[in-house]
Amino acid sequence: MKLYYSPGACSLSPHIALEEAGLAYEAIAAPTKTHKLPDGTDYYTINPLGYVPLLQLDDGTLLREGPVIVQYIADQAPAKKLAPANGTLARYQLQSWLNFVGTELHKGFSPLFNPATPTEYKTVVIERLQSRLKWVDGELAGKQYLMGDQFSVADGYLFTITNWAAPMNIDLSPLANLTAYRARVAARPGVQQAMKAEGLLK
Repeated sequence: MKLYYSPGACSLSPHIALEEAGLAYEAIAAPTKTHKLPDGTDYYTINPLGYVPLLQLDDGTLLREGPVIVQYIADQAPAKKLAPANGTLARYQLQSWLNFVGTELHKGFSPLFNPATPTEYKTVVIERLQSRLKWVDGELAGKQYLMGDQFSVADGYLFTITNWAAPMNIDLSPLANLTAYRARVAARPGVQQAMKAEGLLK
């Protein structure tokens, strides 16, 4: 398998999933600014949408969209319990978390990365994000991870997206549960390995 990623982008989530799953893969940098691969290939020739992550399977099949990719990865290593079994209520709960992180948090941050976004609107965006993060903080009360005691691919996604809070000057310190949770996730060897591979940790 090949994972196309951009350092620190949402593709860190499947990068973490691959490390946690212990699967063999090749990580290929596809920087979102240049869209040029290390060998000079134009990334648009591989993914016409131009964004990451993109997972290329061994038979050449391409999988897009982070929440789908991480579930595929989890299902390749069921013993790691990165996702509950398909068809179970717990699996739908996992998908609910992936959907929430994707639509309410991931897309919520998007206007903050756009230089053209008016300052007034950014204020509204940050307030909305803070309200969503406060809700997540409440959901984490008494839990190690989003799904309970078991780390899942939803945790890798939430960790990745909340990494963007500091660069956007969103203070997470008042959210004690979320802050402690992020420290737990950050301490996982698979998470550290993925971050080191992307140059995010020394």
